[in-house]
Amino acid sequence: MEIDRVQKEIAPRFAFEGQLVECIPFGSGHINDTYRLTCQTEGGEQHYMLQRMNHGVFGDLAALMENVSGVITWLRKKIIANGGDEKRETLNLVYTREGDSFIQDAEGEYWRAFLLIEQARTYDRVEDPEIFYQSALAFGRFQRMLSDYPAATLHETIPDFHNTVDRLSKFEAALKADSCGRAARVAAETRFVLERRDLAHALSDRLADGSLPLRVTHNDTKLNNVMIDDQTGQAICVIDLDTVMPGLSAYDFGDSIRFGANTAAEDERDLSLVSCNMELFELYVKGYLEGCAGALTPDELDALPLGALLMTFECGMRFLTDYLEGDHYFKIHREGHNLDRARSQLALLADMEKKLPLMQEIVGRYR
Repeated sequence: MEIDRVQKEIAPRFAFEGQLVECIPFGSGHINDTYRLTCQTEGGEQHYMLQRMNHGVFGDLAALMENVSGVITWLRKKIIANGGDEKRETLNLVYTREGDSFIQDAEGEYWRAFLLIEQARTYDRVEDPEIFYQSALAFGRFQRMLSDYPAATLHETIPDFHNTVDRLSKFEAALKADSCGRAARVAAETRFVLERRDLAHALSDRLADGSLPLRVTHNDTKLNNVMIDDQTGQAICVIDLDTVMPGLSAYDFGDSIRFGANTAAEDERDLSLVSCNMELFELYVKGYLEGCAGALTPDELDALPLGALLMTFECGMRFLTDYLEGDHYFKIHREGHNLDRARSQLALLADMEKKLPLMQEIVGRYR
């Protein structure tokens, strides 16, 4: 059985404290397989997470783990210097007995381990605006603590992940090839995208000319990547560092807004329900800038609302490209699912465009 193999062959290679007494499947992640380990120590039970990493999603796991290890080490030093709890306020890798951050087993699978953060949970939806605010604080603090990290030393584990110019080129290539004969069905969506070619360059050009600094970015700033303390209701830790790469602060901010301030589901068919909730937008701005605590430059602050537009535009293009190419990247659950997703994102972008002056005004209140 898989669990027997984990207990007998994988777990002993990591420097866990105490004696392993239990190994059970844990969590509901879609990329990595995770187990919770319980070890008995003199002081009581200690829990760990052991993960088998999916090397089909990330080709260079050594580079990924170098990023993860470097960022965690940096965060721990900052948290300790600030008198915080480094065991709860950041992920903590458990290294192998040889001092490595991961192993490859006899079957060619890759494994890593973390200390489990106890008495905290994640949320998949904005059930309470306070939780959204807490997530903003957490991602703002994450940006502040890493503001002096040498971002250029990080590996780009997913090349061109937020290169919107490249995403536009891929969309145009898929449109021209029309390999599935679907281009005629998306004439309105195509026109909407192509009318916004300049938007694709809005932030990358500013990075190229040096007006926006390269930062350490999380690149998956969804609500469910923040641990919320069960007792206090406060955000304590940003998790899932697999997509940490060099990028722009506006990318992380923008993706949070795209996902968290949308009044409808990402694949909503009734586009009249799709809009950007300005109350949630303001709440996130307040929390994010409190967390950043002055770490962003004036130009970066100016770019935040544009980041929301750009990330929504990019996501819409990605869904539309996948639809044109036959739905080979994003998993679909119904016919036309990626087209529904694309239309929803483009509708959200259209609403954001109307509200851009208000979004800029809101950022101005908190800067």
